[in-house]
Amino acid sequence: MALYSEKVMDHFRNPRNVGVIENADGVGEAGNAVCGDIMKIYLKIDNDIVTDVKFETFGCGSAIASSSMATELIKGKPLEQVLQLTNKAVTEALDGLPAHKLHCSVLAEEAIRAAVKDYYER
Repeated sequence: MALYSEKVMDHFRNPRNVGVIENADGVGEAGNAVCGDIMKIYLKIDNDIVTDVKFETFGCGSAIASSSMATELIKGKPLEQVLQLTNKAVTEALDGLPAHKLHCSVLAEEAIRAAVKDYYER
């Protein structure tokens, strides 16, 4: 059995929404001191809808794939739905992650929540 699903490999090899949004409406960062992964999420929001999202991730393939998939899952969605995104939903959308890599999907959820929090606090 392969360690990673085809979806994980696709999002790792061809990540979506990579980059920085200048003058983002919300920016959130999450990191894991144990593995060293760091995720930064940038949101552009109009009328409480995520109109654009970008990410920068320093980490393993699972971290990059989780960032990529999470951004795909929230793009075009209202903030109410964005805040309901869970690491479980990210993992399921990737057709699973190895148990020792589940923390990567948690980082994606945390970075998105931090970006939305930043938006509301501005």
